Amino acid sequence: MNALLAFGFLVLQATAPAPRVQMGVAIRPETVTVGDPFRLVVRVRAPRSAVVEFPTVMDSGGAVEALDPVVVQPSADTTAIEQTATYRLAAWDVGRLPLVLADILVRDGNGERRLPLRNLFVQVRSVLPADSSQRTPRPPRDVIEIPPPWWWWAVLALAVVAVLLLLWSWVRRRRRLTTAQSVDPLMLAEESFDRIEALGLVAAGERARHAALVVEVVREYLARVVVHAPTSLTSAELLAAVREARGVPANALAGLLVEVDLVKFARRPISVDRAVAIAKDSRAMVRAIDGARRVAPAADREAA
Repeated sequence: MNALLAFGFLVLQATAPAPRVQMGVAIRPETVTVGDPFRLVVRVRAPRSAVVEFPTVMDSGGAVEALDPVVVQPSADTTAIEQTATYRLAAWDVGRLPLVLADILVRDGNGERRLPLRNLFVQVRSVLPADSSQRTPRPPRDVIEIPPPWWWWAVLALAVVAVLLLLWSWVRRRRRLTTAQSVDPLMLAEESFDRIEALGLVAAGERARHAALVVEVVREYLARVVVHAPTSLTSAELLAAVREARGVPANALAGLLVEVDLVKFARRPISVDRAVAIAKDSRAMVRAIDGARRVAPAADREAA
């Protein structure tokens, strides 16, 4: 008898229909305030051989977003698959807001089945007082203007002073150049020769310095009357620059420069008579060059 009962139980169990796919949804709580977390709980029951896949994230374009990843918990039932997914959410707007989730997938030997999560809403109330809609907001304030720091004005003043100094230096240089161009080069050279003679260097025993100074006057004169002959040139460079200049005695100038260079740089002794002769030769050379410069334009006009 017991064997027959056991057999009957086995037959009933074998012929019992397979459990259907069932789903339940709950929102806890159903009414929240803006920013407060709430939970969406979804439970699915399916045949034991099925696999249930819950959507992992909310739609990022809505006013409701997920605060944590979805948590899926299985049940201890051995006759079917029963899983519960919990979504921890928060709403950032007021009103009746939809909860947008993808479909739940249930896969078994018969294929794939989708369980749509539709018509899910949460009621969100404002945290403002009830009469806040009747309040008139204050007009926006002007942007606060922060004055520049004190040192900014100091930097600006220094920049202005620097620009003024550069401008003054440029004007002064232009005036000096204009004055130098307007003064007769021969007159400037004669004045320089006279100042050197007034120093009495030869009588004081400074014959080498006397010779160097008078030759420097010659170089300054050539720098004023000959293009590309500044006083910064060496003796060899100066001779090359004035070689083609009209009226410049190249050989005499070369001998004068070489002799004085030996006195200045090689400590070559120089007598009183030779120091006086170098001064005379230098003055005569400047006068001869200036005379040739004055005669040349007249000759060119006559030839024309």
